[in-house]
Amino acid sequence: MDSINEKNVATDSELDRTTDEVDAPTHGVASNGNIIDDGLQRGLKGRHLQMIALGGVVGPGIWYGSGFALNNSGPVGALLCFVIIGIDVYFVMQSLGEMSTLFPSPGAFVEMAGRFVDPALAFALGWNYWYLWVTNLAGEYNNLSLAMSFWTNKIPTYGVILVAWAIFQCTSLLGVVTYGEMEFWLASWKFLCVLCGFLIAILINTGAIGGDYIGFRYWKDPGPFAHDGIQGFGQTFLLAALFYSGTEMLAVTAGESANPKRDLPRAIKQTFWRVVIVFVGLLFFSSIIVPSTAPDLLSAKTKSGRSPFTIALVQAGWPGAGQLINVFIITALLSSVNSCIYICSRALVSLAKLGRAPAIFAKTTKNGVPVYAVVFSNFLGLIAMLNYSAGTGQVFTYLVDISGAATFITWGFIGVTHIRMRKAYVAQGYSLNDLSFQALWYPYGAWFIVVINFFLVVISGYKALLSGFHAVDFVFNYIVLVIFVLLYLFWRVFKKTKMVKLLEIDLVSGRREYLRGPDSLLEKKVGLLTKFKRFLLG
Repeated sequence: MDSINEKNVATDSELDRTTDEVDAPTHGVASNGNIIDDGLQRGLKGRHLQMIALGGVVGPGIWYGSGFALNNSGPVGALLCFVIIGIDVYFVMQSLGEMSTLFPSPGAFVEMAGRFVDPALAFALGWNYWYLWVTNLAGEYNNLSLAMSFWTNKIPTYGVILVAWAIFQCTSLLGVVTYGEMEFWLASWKFLCVLCGFLIAILINTGAIGGDYIGFRYWKDPGPFAHDGIQGFGQTFLLAALFYSGTEMLAVTAGESANPKRDLPRAIKQTFWRVVIVFVGLLFFSSIIVPSTAPDLLSAKTKSGRSPFTIALVQAGWPGAGQLINVFIITALLSSVNSCIYICSRALVSLAKLGRAPAIFAKTTKNGVPVYAVVFSNFLGLIAMLNYSAGTGQVFTYLVDISGAATFITWGFIGVTHIRMRKAYVAQGYSLNDLSFQALWYPYGAWFIVVINFFLVVISGYKALLSGFHAVDFVFNYIVLVIFVLLYLFWRVFKKTKMVKLLEIDLVSGRREYLRGPDSLLEKKVGLLTKFKRFLLG
């Protein structure tokens, strides 16, 4: 079965579905007037996408994780890792921008991998992306227990996680418009918190707080690189990938964007600033206020951990500083968990729509909420409760290993998919001038992300092979790669799929030409119908 036939079968089956309380029509109008497109509501506005790009997935883990990176690689080593992955992300977003503005669907690059490369690749990549976000979700619940442990150890970690799980289960069912508004305001607040963190670091470093000028003292002693040297780089690369993962979620939100051709390119342009200001900035300022050998930094051996900012403020003479940083962390978590649930549920919806997951996960309410996919994905986030016995620091390390490796695989195949799409686009006689967004420095940028991500996923477990073989660490570093290969081979044999030829690639369906702008004919008709409906209903 080739990708075109698979797509057509899926589309026909969706059109034949009946409308009832759970299974919504594939096209129509939601109660708030937004377009229902393929079962999901296009309710995200331009400002929503831009704030999602800038800080929608800046989770609480970055406040701990900056210390984790310092502990593994030292200040210079950690910065190098984050800058390299930042460049990687920039070109990933360039590739995604070109594909997603042309084909804005909730399946995003997963659906396009099946169309432009091989349906078996889409199957493996889709499940890889889904469990990437399930582990991210578990990681955020784990981070919540870390934050709460600063205030009290009397509440068991599983109790904190269960309460948070119940709350987020409710908020995630409110729909994409509520999600967009929550992300806009919470991401704005998180960005302000990050800027406050920068200011605090400057005041501590210069001696305005604490009276001790630090400068770059900690870059000299204990040194620019951690004692692990090259062994810590693989772990820090994985951590950087974990934190940057989510940038590609803009391609998924295109499936629920009101005007993806206009708003998505604008949001993608925010990526560079997010990379530089948020991630590299937090890591840099962490490195100039605490040494990489600080005993309270989070590591795989710790049962709990402290943010570098908390450690520095306490050392500067403010014992209650952790209260402020904890507020930053808790508020950051409010949107990051919601984002995790949103993305993994939409990934599961996409898999189900194309017959790669149980059909029940494709069902949505009349207002476009995929209830079953949301509930199931959030339920698996309870993996975080493993920290009750293994320790929060160790669970954090394991989740970093899984999420980081899955992210490298995802980004690498985004590059492969983009190269195939562009080759097919030219081979079939289309003009590049018709693309509303063209990737910068193609094909060099696309090939860069292919090479670097496949290289990084191979060397990410390098530490587990040095100084004696560590079986458990090795498994967590490479289990994702093994599962991905097995998923690909299974679907290729089971469905007898093959590589799609360039001239047979479908470059027509799913382009959503009617979503070019607010003045399109369909939107005018939808607007008139909505007004007429409101008039009849009073």
